[in-house]
Amino acid sequence: MKLSYLTKQFSTVKRWMATTLFCMLAIAFVWQGAFFSNTSAMADPIATLIASKDAGDQVQEKASEDAGRAKNFIQDTADKVKQTAKNNANKVDQATDDNGSFVERKAKKDAARIQERADEDAARTQKAVDNTKNVVERAVENIKDAFGK
Repeated sequence: MKLSYLTKQFSTVKRWMATTLFCMLAIAFVWQGAFFSNTSAMADPIATLIASKDAGDQVQEKASEDAGRAKNFIQDTADKVKQTAKNNANKVDQATDDNGSFVERKAKKDAARIQERADEDAARTQKAVDNTKNVVERAVENIKDAFGK
């Protein structure tokens, strides 16, 4: 009975020691993480401010380029959706032997609706891209103005 009690106490002490050691190591790693950061900004803040204006211009240029690529991608996607709708309507048309059946009329109506929705969705998405680009540009301008003063 005494050996079991002693073993249980020893096990509890080991668990507490392991937990304490783990916490101490975690605190040490977090503490040291602050010293691994880039300290050049602390050494020369003026150079960083000058560089930030150039970085702002680069961010604005990149935002404009990305917006252009996004718009092209959106338009390409809309064109592909419209072409697929048209192809599917043609397949239904060929399968029904041009007899003006209900299925053929429905396929043509669906294709027209899909093409219209693709244009609407593309325009709405491109407007959202423009709005996002404008927000980024305004934010960069505000930051540049704040650093300029």
